[in-house]
Amino acid sequence: MDSPQHPLFVQPQGLQNAQNLVHDWIQTYGVRYFDPLTNNAILMEEVGEMARIMARTYGEQSFKAGESAAELGPEMADVLWVLLCLANQCGIDLEEEFHRSLDKKTNRDQQRHRDNPKLQP
Repeated sequence: MDSPQHPLFVQPQGLQNAQNLVHDWIQTYGVRYFDPLTNNAILMEEVGEMARIMARTYGEQSFKAGESAAELGPEMADVLWVLLCLANQCGIDLEEEFHRSLDKKTNRDQQRHRDNPKLQP
């Protein structure tokens, strides 16, 4: 993908600001984005690293020597970083899509979870 001149969003809000920050970093230090398929594979790798820490922190596995729950935040940030890269490459405004998703979930699920006996205290 040819990298458009920054910023991607002129008056960024929320996630658009994060997308601009990543785009600016790529233009300044990263030379170019990895291709989308490579970034998709990197995203899966980062999600796996996050899952490993989740399994050891909240699941039944124990940490290996040198690992700790303190790594969870940085791994989540790595997942977000690559997701922001992919959004930039694919021309996705994550701020807009997040609000669409929130509206969809609100319209679809506003009573469903309240009515679910499995979720009742």
